[in-house]
Amino acid sequence: MSDLAMSELNHAVEFRRGRVPLLISMPHPGTRLTPAVEAGLVAQARSLPDTDWHIPRLYDFAAELGASTLAAGYSRYVVDLNRPADDKPLYATATTGLYPSTLFDGEPLYRAGREPSAEERARYLAAVWTPYHQTLADELARLQREFGYALLFDAHSIRSLVPHLFDGRLPDFNLGTNAGASCDPLLAERLQAACAAAPAYSHVLNGRFKGGHITRHYGQPENHIHAVQLELAQSTYMNESEPFAYREDLAAPTQALIRQLLQAMLDWGREHYGRG
Repeated sequence: MSDLAMSELNHAVEFRRGRVPLLISMPHPGTRLTPAVEAGLVAQARSLPDTDWHIPRLYDFAAELGASTLAAGYSRYVVDLNRPADDKPLYATATTGLYPSTLFDGEPLYRAGREPSAEERARYLAAVWTPYHQTLADELARLQREFGYALLFDAHSIRSLVPHLFDGRLPDFNLGTNAGASCDPLLAERLQAACAAAPAYSHVLNGRFKGGHITRHYGQPENHIHAVQLELAQSTYMNESEPFAYREDLAAPTQALIRQLLQAMLDWGREHYGRG
């Protein structure tokens, strides 16, 4: 018997359909755990420190823009929705896999011998990973049918200092377009210009974070699907130490810039395709 009961499957994703050709994907804000995962975690993992905290709250203006939103309910410790199903590594440098075995600081995620079984993990792939990606693919297909194109914004955040994953302090706004392969270059230029117009924040395009599986797999500009990842430094909107509190004083101006980025995507789409 799986520890992921059928009654829990409706918590795997939260999807809201919008009215414009933009889908905001949020694969890592989830905090739900399965019993097997929760029972095996080391003490320092129980606070879920590697969560993309408060991302749905930070993007709560999406409905006003008319964007569709898709958010994960389960923690990345159960299964990482931004990794391919075959668990092929995305980066040559340190990273975590489809079923994370380490924390972002490189320490083991599970106590010795307490990892979920292969059978359980296959269940997580089917019951958590697959519904998210099926919903994502279906919505992009719908947008493309309705508008002739689709825009995908993959929303992430991470602590600004994670020595095991990257050197030094992370820029505030880390845009990723799979080294230019996941969206039209003019769209990327628009986003960079929006960041440059906000000098209070540092930014980079295709730096340490070039986009994970979602950006790389779904971004197909030749098929009129344009994908961009934003890896946001958490210091721009929250306290990075426990209890990981949301900071409205920090979040409000950060949220305003994110909104400008999304509006820039929509404006570019209307200008480029003549609709939207």
